[in-house]
Amino acid sequence: MNRTRTNDRSSRTRSRTGAPAFGAGAGAKRGSRFGSSTPSRSGGPSRSGGHGRRPAAIQGEFALPKTITPALPAVDAFADLDMPAKLLAALGAQGVTVPFPIQGATLPNSLAGRDVLGRGRTGSGKTLAFGLALLARTAGQRAEPRQPLALVLVPTRELAQQVTDALTPYARAVRLRLTTVVGGMPIGRQAGALLAGAEVVVATPGRLKDLIDRGACRLDQVAITVLDEADQMADMGFMPQVTALLDQVRPEGQRMLFSATLDRNVDLLVRRYLTDPVVHSVDPSAGAVTTMEHHVLHVHGADKHRTTTEIAARDGRVMMFLDTKHAVDRLTQDLLNSGVRAAALHGGKSQPQRTRTLAQFKTGHVTVLVATNVAARGIHVDNLDLVVNVDPPTDPKDYLHRGGRTARAGESGSVVTLVTPNQRRDMTRLMAAAGITPQTTQVRSGEEALNRITGAQAPSGIPVVITAPVVERAKRGATSRGRRRPASKARRGSGQRSASNAAA
Repeated sequence: MNRTRTNDRSSRTRSRTGAPAFGAGAGAKRGSRFGSSTPSRSGGPSRSGGHGRRPAAIQGEFALPKTITPALPAVDAFADLDMPAKLLAALGAQGVTVPFPIQGATLPNSLAGRDVLGRGRTGSGKTLAFGLALLARTAGQRAEPRQPLALVLVPTRELAQQVTDALTPYARAVRLRLTTVVGGMPIGRQAGALLAGAEVVVATPGRLKDLIDRGACRLDQVAITVLDEADQMADMGFMPQVTALLDQVRPEGQRMLFSATLDRNVDLLVRRYLTDPVVHSVDPSAGAVTTMEHHVLHVHGADKHRTTTEIAARDGRVMMFLDTKHAVDRLTQDLLNSGVRAAALHGGKSQPQRTRTLAQFKTGHVTVLVATNVAARGIHVDNLDLVVNVDPPTDPKDYLHRGGRTARAGESGSVVTLVTPNQRRDMTRLMAAAGITPQTTQVRSGEEALNRITGAQAPSGIPVVITAPVVERAKRGATSRGRRRPASKARRGSGQRSASNAAA
């Protein structure tokens, strides 16, 4: 494998250890773009106050960097890539034989050690785009205790688990140890995995920082760093932690940043940490998926709850988004009382609860997943054809990422937003900012138009209780390491350019 870097990183090293990144030495244009809101490396307050909404001043596209060194041409088949034979064999075993565009375009360059800035809509195959290069370039190396060699930073536990599930069969093929480091799980167990040695770590910023502070992990041997959904990490107030972590990895190492949207929140990361990156954009960040229908349903406030319940009672699964944990729990209970098999997913649930709920939704044991924005990214569910914004989002990115749970991997799907009269003006502005022209319909519960668009029907009215399926309990009792098996088996059965490739 050719692991020789093609870029000189001395200038980036000097910028990290010298003057502030956006002071006079960085240029007036960049300084004025961020101003005093630039996060400090010392971990001071973020511009969002930790977990609040980002200010409107920094939304929107930033100018993508110009690539100085010409990019290598795209490939049409994984076999055309300079990858270990065992990785190619693993791809075939998983039914993944033809790369998606973002994979075919970026892998020749990332395998050669180039920095990469990749943008593609959800379901476009970003995980394998960075994951295969990371594994191929790390293969054959062995990590010392507490010193990983490659790092993937993600904003949420769900996305961390999805990345781990997607990369595990390939990591095993080249005998690389992969561990997941996230909050909500025993930190002692994660410290033990790092002590035993792990070449690849998939982590959320907060938990990784905790482990570093405990002396359970060091990043000075990390040669490949991936930021997945970096804009969401910025939105969630993690930018100080992310930059502090990036300052600890090897300064001459490779960086890859992949996201479905790129806005000015991640401009700092691109300008500061990527050197002459290969830039590849599958879709504009506001672009709508052609197989996705967008509907705005005008509803009366007094009829909204009944309308929501009838949509939830449809045949087939549906994901419903609301703004707050309390609203999610209340609607979930109302749906259960009406006879709808619903479950809640939000940040107030423990990680085992969230993992179990997702598994039940994916298998169809639960037909309605009621969630906050914690489920807007990092969740792939095959054949999910309807997403409903019960509470309309207030940001175009949130709309695009919520809607991205459907119409994945070339499948079709619909995104429905329920809008009351006082929300119409804001929703019109949001759709325009997202670059979407929706179909707008006035509906009431029980009407034919609601059934035609969403499949809505009257619920049974017989209360239901969701319990863990017996087969699920049997699997957990059979092996302590069986949690990932269902996803792996499902992927083995997928076909060419399968949904697992899209989820990855």
